[in-house]
Amino acid sequence: MMPVREMLLVGVHVEQDADVPVLLLQESDGDRVLPLAIGAAEANAIILEQQGLRPVRPLTHDLLGEVIEALGRRLEKVLITELREGTFLAELIFDGDVRVSARPSDSVALALRVGAGIHADEQVLDEAGQVVTTEQDEVAKFREFLDSASPEDFHGEDT
Repeated sequence: MMPVREMLLVGVHVEQDADVPVLLLQESDGDRVLPLAIGAAEANAIILEQQGLRPVRPLTHDLLGEVIEALGRRLEKVLITELREGTFLAELIFDGDVRVSARPSDSVALALRVGAGIHADEQVLDEAGQVVTTEQDEVAKFREFLDSASPEDFHGEDT
């Protein structure tokens, strides 16, 4: 069995060039980030839960969490198991080692609602994980600033 790493949800970022939501997960004990392109509905479900916002009517992930509880089961963790032909695969792992195949985006949205851990196989991180360094963070922040800056932002008075 391949070693697994605990992952932390960084958030959902929308790639402006492609207008595609990207789920960002980071190793809890490392510096690799796993970016996963996801659908808009799943992105919305993750963002709402992250912000602690509850829609008037439960979303599908809320309903599934309630069904799991009503059946007396417990979702122990979500595991991103594989990257196959550009598509990430995941499993929901329940008590009693019951496993159900699922999309990573749905898995993360559900895990957030029921307090289950998020994990990824080491091989997936080796294939698709990206190391984010402080220098890269600073360059990205500077690029964001430049993208939003206007010429007036650079006009100052000489003192």
